[in-house]
Amino acid sequence: MIRFSTNLLGLTFLLCAPAFCADPPTIGQVLDTQFLIWDHEISSAVEAMPADKFDFAPTAGEFKGARTFGQQAKHLAAVIYDFSASVLGEKALADTGKLNEGPESLRTKAEIAEYVKGALAYGHKAILSLTEKNELKRVERSGQATPLYAAVFLMSHSMDHYGQMVEYLRMNGIVPPASRPPQ
Repeated sequence: MIRFSTNLLGLTFLLCAPAFCADPPTIGQVLDTQFLIWDHEISSAVEAMPADKFDFAPTAGEFKGARTFGQQAKHLAAVIYDFSASVLGEKALADTGKLNEGPESLRTKAEIAEYVKGALAYGHKAILSLTEKNELKRVERSGQATPLYAAVFLMSHSMDHYGQMVEYLRMNGIVPPASRPPQ
């Protein structure tokens, strides 16, 4: 993971350093360099959890009603689909379920992993669409929502749930791939 992050930091520098670019990067390109890292961390965490543990939810302490690992992954993906659609000004490409919990029909690791993968791809498309011309226009959401707000929210919300998924992995004796030493 350190090698991957270092390479992306180098890529970010190249995208952001005017001396290396004919044109300065768009806000979407800058944000997407960070989302690339999060994409890798989220998808590798989903892959790391064994299929028989997707129904795991903590029970010791104040965890009554906590989402299972699979529900965390579906919710994370549903919000990416929802907010990406806001950025793009379109209807979400996939079912986001009731209250952005994801489709109830997705139950297996393979189904959920595919849903997450699709959401991350849609997130990249949305984030990369941000430009100086569209980043601050109003979108169909409550409050002062703009495409930039929606993109930043989908990114920060993703890391909130990724952090919870990391704890679920560790509770099951699995070191998250992003925390493993380089090979």
